[in-house]
Amino acid sequence: MKDKKSTQVKEEETIEDIPKTDEKADQKEALLGTNEAVKELEEKLKSCEDKYIRAHADFENIKKRYEKEKYQAIDYAHEQFARDLLPVIDALEIAYTSADETSGEVAKKIKDGIGLTLEQFKKVFEKHGIKESESSGKFDPNFHNAALQVEAEGKESGDIVQTFQKGYTIKGRVLRAAMVSIAR
Repeated sequence: MKDKKSTQVKEEETIEDIPKTDEKADQKEALLGTNEAVKELEEKLKSCEDKYIRAHADFENIKKRYEKEKYQAIDYAHEQFARDLLPVIDALEIAYTSADETSGEVAKKIKDGIGLTLEQFKKVFEKHGIKESESSGKFDPNFHNAALQVEAEGKESGDIVQTFQKGYTIKGRVLRAAMVSIAR
């Protein structure tokens, strides 16, 4: 029993020997430090959330842009091929109109064959969204290429007088501008 009393006395003495500090002040400091840490963490969280939202929005925009570019690439994939065929169509049209100058049964059959070939070209072009652009009326630099300016009676300045080469568009985009002469 003596041992228990002596240990109790020692514990009491050690507790009493410890200098008493202001426990409330320590708690306030700890709380202030904790509050500041919480505020700092909240700010970091908001910053991270903002970065995430921006990164996600950027990703969605890139995804939409690539999707749009993919469909444009598909729509206009045959543009160069169609552009390469235009001189062939021009040559066939010249042959068709010049066949009128010759006579005979063979010339008539050749002209009919050329006419059918031109019709097939036009149907295939229409199927792929390729259309002949308008080559009359007012000059439009988006669809026409002015080769000459001429004096023309009965025409206003900027009116198309003559078409030298037909123009074509593919799904609204100019494939080849029409080469025209315009009135002064």
